[in-house]
Amino acid sequence: MRLGLYCNRFAWAGGDAAVAPGLAAVAREAEAAGFASFWVMDHFFQLPRHGAIDEPMLEGYAALAYVAGVTERIGLGTMVTGVTYRHPGVLVKTVTTLDVLSGGRASLGIGAAWFDREHDGLGIPFPPLTERFERLEETLQIAHQMWRGETGPFNGVHYQLAETLCRPLPVQRPHPPIVVGGRGERKTLRLVAQYGDACNFTMFHYPPHLGEPAALAEVAHLLEVLRGHCATLGRPFAEIERTVLGWLPVAADGRAGAVTPKEALAILGRYAALGIDHVMIATSTLLPDGADPATFPLIRDEIVPRATALPVAGRPG
Repeated sequence: MRLGLYCNRFAWAGGDAAVAPGLAAVAREAEAAGFASFWVMDHFFQLPRHGAIDEPMLEGYAALAYVAGVTERIGLGTMVTGVTYRHPGVLVKTVTTLDVLSGGRASLGIGAAWFDREHDGLGIPFPPLTERFERLEETLQIAHQMWRGETGPFNGVHYQLAETLCRPLPVQRPHPPIVVGGRGERKTLRLVAQYGDACNFTMFHYPPHLGEPAALAEVAHLLEVLRGHCATLGRPFAEIERTVLGWLPVAADGRAGAVTPKEALAILGRYAALGIDHVMIATSTLLPDGADPATFPLIRDEIVPRATALPVAGRPG
């Protein structure tokens, strides 16, 4: 199993001036601790479930470019980009640039978008859900076309590109992993099966943490739905990386609703037994104040090495 760190708060002690050094410190500590990946939200306002609406929030790709410059190995991605935020051609070019400049560490996390308040606040068009899914599918098609190196036109219902030129191409070949986020059984998981390299199930609706039996049951169900879409489309289910994002507060003594390292490993083992390859943990529950790198030795020494050794169901040992 692989572990990822999801940085979802930047409201650290010291105010706005502390955002950059705080982000650098957390990213470096995550890499040193052995996390496989580092993720930021692609939002412009803080989400109500994470903090106050006017908390500091960084634009996702600028933040990842900064993180790329202060790290060497850890994977980088947004969890996830709303399809409404950027024109598809610009989005693909942005992720390509991140991949090239980071030495092949970028992922494209993408979904249908949902947070209407930031759309209204910043004047971003927010079409109905059906149209957002149509745009998402066209964006996935454009990404594949551009990353194949094709330079011809793309003529969709919502997007028309005269020339899908993308140079340089990404370092990762055939392209950076495409992570489609969402739990929609009819549309989202079909798009994963048809276009994605990974799925992501965000489970923040199960407080206090990922160990909730209902969360595990839902993930098991969603994996079966995805397996069905793969069978229908003729896509090998094993080709898709299965990922989960949620709360997993950890403390040495399990205080204040946190789990101990031993309990955390048991929870991660249950996800591995379901076939989950990659678990992303939110910093706002992993760390005491959402940003204190002093907690990382506990994660580094007691969780990451053992989690890495967990066998994932359906994967070679």
